[in-house]
Amino acid sequence: MANATTPPAPRPKDWILGIHAYVPGKSTGKDGQKLTKLSANENPLGTSAAALEARGMAAHPATYPDPDSTELRKAIGEVHGIDPARIVMGTGSDELLNLAAQAYAGPGDEVLYVRYGFSVYDIAARRCGAVPVVAPDADYGTDVDALLACVTDKTRVVFLANPNNPTGSWLPRAEIERLHAGLRSDVLLVLDGAYAEYLDPADDDGALELAARASNVLVTHTFSKIYGLAGERIGWGTGHADIVDMLNRIRGPFNVSNTAQAAGLAAVQDQAFVIASREHNNAERARFVEKLEALGNHGVRPLPSKANFVLILFEGKVSAEDVYLGLMDHGYITRWLPGQGLPQALRITIGTRVQMDEIADAIRAMCESAK
Repeated sequence: MANATTPPAPRPKDWILGIHAYVPGKSTGKDGQKLTKLSANENPLGTSAAALEARGMAAHPATYPDPDSTELRKAIGEVHGIDPARIVMGTGSDELLNLAAQAYAGPGDEVLYVRYGFSVYDIAARRCGAVPVVAPDADYGTDVDALLACVTDKTRVVFLANPNNPTGSWLPRAEIERLHAGLRSDVLLVLDGAYAEYLDPADDDGALELAARASNVLVTHTFSKIYGLAGERIGWGTGHADIVDMLNRIRGPFNVSNTAQAAGLAAVQDQAFVIASREHNNAERARFVEKLEALGNHGVRPLPSKANFVLILFEGKVSAEDVYLGLMDHGYITRWLPGQGLPQALRITIGTRVQMDEIADAIRAMCESAK
């Protein structure tokens, strides 16, 4: 009598087994209690009233959305001075980051990014079978020389967020140009501008200009941050016509919903809301950092940030985990990052003035009571 055997189950590719799923910012405490969420870099001012109204008047859900997001691409092009034909839409910019790796890298290739870069870069590399390569940082920021030193003949894609998540660091235009000039023409440079709208105009890193003239640059943006539309999942990218064509070939066919297109169109036309959000963020970030810097003798070190969050190092008697748990007791959930190699750090989204004052006061109290 033959021995009964268990039939083989489908086996995923080895490179998929190496992926650790993306971990989003939490919104509840240990006991499931709802807390004020400053863990996901959402806009504390909410969403433009015009965008909310347009969202409510969107096309009926029984109808498919415009597969090309025509009106939304046109509006984005008008704001940024880009030919709409050179804009590709995504289900959030995350989709575009993954598609960029999928289109230009595969098994045997390398995808390069800086240490303490956005965790999706590792996923995007492994998802297509490529090898993720991590360049050393420069005091938690991007080191262009270190990145270039890691480029090999197998490098196909380089990811760089500017400003960077989760550190908040930023490279000026000259450094972006130097990085691009140091790459081979067959290496795709992906400049992730998820937080670019938070930059003052004087800090423009020239990414969009570079994407307009170079054949190997893709710039991505999102509506999840300054536009306050994280729940609608809208991203966009721009680059050479050939890059846009490649991403359009493999993106989802109806990847931006009716409500997302309607809300996005109204949001991008309401630049007054964008300016107000930027001004609020910059003012409250400066106040918050000043309060934290006053705790330097307790080992509290906020890193310089150009984004809508601050990464804070705790190098004294009070640990990042202590503060993370202590802030829960005060009703706030922030982002502790041991899974990204930052067990000594918290990333805290810039919220309202009251929220930031309460958090700064709570951190001070924890530091002063530490033994």
